[in-house]
Amino acid sequence: MTIKTVGVVGTGTMGSGIAQTCAQNGFSVLLYDINDTIVQKALNGITKRLQILVGKGKITEKEFKESMDRIETCTELSEMKRCDLVIEAVPEKLNLKKEVFRKLDEICSEETILVTNTSSFSVTDIASVTNMPRRVAGLHFFNPAPLMPLVEVVKGIRTSKKIVNTLNQFVLSLRKEPVTCEDTPGFIVNRIARPFYNEALKIAGERLATMEQIDRIMKKAGNFKMGPFELQDLIGIDVNFSTTESVYQGFFGEGRFRPHYLQQRMLQSGKIGRKVGEGYFRYEN
Repeated sequence: MTIKTVGVVGTGTMGSGIAQTCAQNGFSVLLYDINDTIVQKALNGITKRLQILVGKGKITEKEFKESMDRIETCTELSEMKRCDLVIEAVPEKLNLKKEVFRKLDEICSEETILVTNTSSFSVTDIASVTNMPRRVAGLHFFNPAPLMPLVEVVKGIRTSKKIVNTLNQFVLSLRKEPVTCEDTPGFIVNRIARPFYNEALKIAGERLATMEQIDRIMKKAGNFKMGPFELQDLIGIDVNFSTTESVYQGFFGEGRFRPHYLQQRMLQSGKIGRKVGEGYFRYEN
């Protein structure tokens, strides 16, 4: 099938980033959230990011205007019936995601592809609340979506091969690299990433090194662009902790994926990263 109009449900960091990416690559975008204030805030954020790209000479004024013209907003989920593909990007809460998919299944045409941007929840489980699980898949973008080149195309147990093929072509049309994977806890990237974060938290918790030292070592010796604590602050400690919990539970308590109490304490304190100005490190601007 041909994808022309993409619906994005949720205007947080991931949702607005995905919407921007789709609009920049020629797709009409319908961006949904629960009220006008939230939607407008997301639209302002997309505008500012694109204006920065204009200032850096990465895109032209014409490309900026064309991208913004492709984005339409709404506060009624029923508007998603106009879309060929709907990408769910609501907060990482399984019951919330399932409720969204129940509604989308009733609203959208049988030809509409429904995908979740979940980083770790079971696509098969989410699809189980729909009448047509064959059209449900995972499309896991990474933060920040406009910059990160990889997208995981996750095949649920009942996802059709045709849908997987269509999504791979869609990702390529976004000038990104698709990788198809089975529906396992954490998929590929987040499964690999758990020890990156968890071992760093253990080292810090045992006072073998400071967070600053760990990040510096990983960047200097490991050639990572960001250290594990800096990266958690960027992603959001709340999001990272939720993913760790999900992977741990998905593998039925396998020890190597066990969350660390230090990360939980950060979440309890409200110091969850850049988005609030403070996480493991402070962010003045």
